[in-house]
Amino acid sequence: MERNIALIGFGEAAMAFVPSLRGSLRAYDVKTARPELASAKQADYAAHRVEGCDTAGAALTGAQAALSLVTADQALAAAEGAEVAAGSLWFDMNSVAPDTKRAAAAAIEAKGGRYVDVAIMSPVDPAGVAAPLLVSGPHAADGAILLRDIGFGRVRVVAGPVGHASSIKMLRSVMVKGIEALTAECVLAASRAGVLDEVLASLDASPPPSDWASRADYNLDRMMVHGLRRAAEMEEVVKTLDALGSGSALTRATVERQRAIGALGLSPSAGLTTKLALLDREARRL
Repeated sequence: MERNIALIGFGEAAMAFVPSLRGSLRAYDVKTARPELASAKQADYAAHRVEGCDTAGAALTGAQAALSLVTADQALAAAEGAEVAAGSLWFDMNSVAPDTKRAAAAAIEAKGGRYVDVAIMSPVDPAGVAAPLLVSGPHAADGAILLRDIGFGRVRVVAGPVGHASSIKMLRSVMVKGIEALTAECVLAASRAGVLDEVLASLDASPPPSDWASRADYNLDRMMVHGLRRAAEMEEVVKTLDALGSGSALTRATVERQRAIGALGLSPSAGLTTKLALLDREARRL
């Protein structure tokens, strides 16, 4: 049986998914309501052979499921304004905080819809429907079946309530997006100082990263033992960056984090879990 699927938001993610989705697809994007952007968005609908709608309500009429793929700042508003049919599934695929997902879930469930927290765990381009999805919440199992049925190939249910899948996504982003930002802070300064090749070569000469659990264990160990000394070193790094004028925001934060953990005066125990328990007990002071 062909599914009627509504796409709420028709940007990069929706356009990456649509070519491989199975079902009757209708889409609505808020840009359709802006005269200066409407024609371009109508062209997007036509290029992807999707029925474009003038309102979200029109896209949702008769839909068994909706994929919410709006910008993060519009995720809650989209759920609150959605005219969902009783029993229909609302897949919130937006990268937002767990509390935002829980608020959106309350809005959808109050109208009789079934809300599914979805975390997209890789870039959508070029992966498309092969992007790994994590789903959580009371309707996650039913949601996973439908997502696979319409074409998504890598769907995994994670135990827990709404917000659990998005927690994984958000906390992973601390590392992934943080490394991106640190990369910019490092290489911009290195380039300005005329030592980019040497800095990159020194990084290449460093030991390759181990698995993340081992790396996290090692990093926490070093901060607990040497955090104060490392904070002092990083203050000098801040001076270096400020002299270059290339920006030092993340390095300043590193000073604070190293000093806070080092100042606890903890003796690290073996194992990541033990260290985390020890730090968690002292976290109120960080």
